[in-house]
Amino acid sequence: MRDGKYVILALDDDPDILESLRVVLEANNYIVDTARSAEEGLRVYRSGKPDLVFVDLMMEEIDSGTSFVKELRALGNAAPVYVLSSVGDNLNMATDFSSLGLTGVLQKPINSTLLLSLLKTKLK
Repeated sequence: MRDGKYVILALDDDPDILESLRVVLEANNYIVDTARSAEEGLRVYRSGKPDLVFVDLMMEEIDSGTSFVKELRALGNAAPVYVLSSVGDNLNMATDFSSLGLTGVLQKPINSTLLLSLLKTKLK
């Protein structure tokens, strides 16, 4: 938490996704830190210690989303980590995301009602 608000780290190489997350989350009293690459995401993570993380699975750099999640686990991350993916529903059915160190998968485009409900459940 920062200034009494939960901190969410959003990592995606698509600036439109980051901006839409920022608008929805900040309007609902969350602080949003963003990053557009795994490397930048790790820097932001280390400096901000977020309460929850959203990470794009398929960014421009090959395996950068997966590598980012592995790095978080190596750093002892305890915050829930959700993957954002355009194949989210299919990934949920075909993958044991918990073995990757993930809490769950969210389908892009992100349903803001579902997103806010998820945050209320996970951040207590």
